Amino acid sequence: MAETLNLVVITGMSGAGKTVAMQSFEDLGYFTMDNMPPALLPKFWELVKESGKITKIALVIDLRSHAFYDQINDMLANLDNTAFVTTKIVFLDATDAELVSRYKETRRSHPLAQEGRLMDGIRKERGLLTELRNRAQIVIDTTNLSPRQLREKLFVTFKSADHPTFHLEVMSFGFKYGLPIDADIVMDVRFLPNPYYVQKFRDRDGRDREVYDYVMDNPAAEQFYQQFYTMLASIMPQYQKEGKSSVTIAIGCTGGQHRSVAFTERVGKAFQAAGYPVDITHRDVDKRKATVNRS
Repeated sequence: MAETLNLVVITGMSGAGKTVAMQSFEDLGYFTMDNMPPALLPKFWELVKESGKITKIALVIDLRSHAFYDQINDMLANLDNTAFVTTKIVFLDATDAELVSRYKETRRSHPLAQEGRLMDGIRKERGLLTELRNRAQIVIDTTNLSPRQLREKLFVTFKSADHPTFHLEVMSFGFKYGLPIDADIVMDVRFLPNPYYVQKFRDRDGRDREVYDYVMDNPAAEQFYQQFYTMLASIMPQYQKEGKSSVTIAIGCTGGQHRSVAFTERVGKAFQAAGYPVDITHRDVDKRKATVNRS
């Protein structure tokens, strides 16, 4: 295996935020697993080592699998002596009062108190996890953290240059084929002159230089673009601040062939030039029909 496997073990008190943490690591590009029995892990490591394709894994361990708990410390000790795995333990904690409040809110039972008092289960779990907490390189107290704040904290700690934590999807579409259901922002450019009615442009699309120039040379198009891009550029940092991992900007015309395609190309490339990771797609550009297509 050419690269070292980066393993993050997510553990801690039940109710302290392990589900949020696992979802955050998924968005960071980690292969995530929730409570794989420790006895199966050695075989899994061998498969990973042989494949050479997985380099980042986040493994959640909590006391839902307490029958296997005695094996966990042995597994971690073995990993410490494995040359191809670099391990970090993230331990999530919260005060007893906060954990009780969260369990009361969700009406779930504690894994160690299904037939007893909630506080008895919390105390028992703290005792079992003491050694693991002492071994953890990163301990996060989530008592006063919202899920978004926990996510941000993990992003700051673990984000890497090869996997940006925020990216844009800029897409064109045709209103005649329906709105894209995954769009965060939708803009309509049907107010611009339609290249479809210029015979030489009818069977071409907005990626063609002549068609692109025809759309963009209109003064109304230039004024709209400047205002639209300025607005988008001003709000993207706010989306990032709120913990969004991606934003989809959908730009539509009638058929999704000319005007929307040209604008999508321009907006997408402007954001790329500004340093954002951007995917540019054209959902309906090839849905040309023999009937009238007023794109």
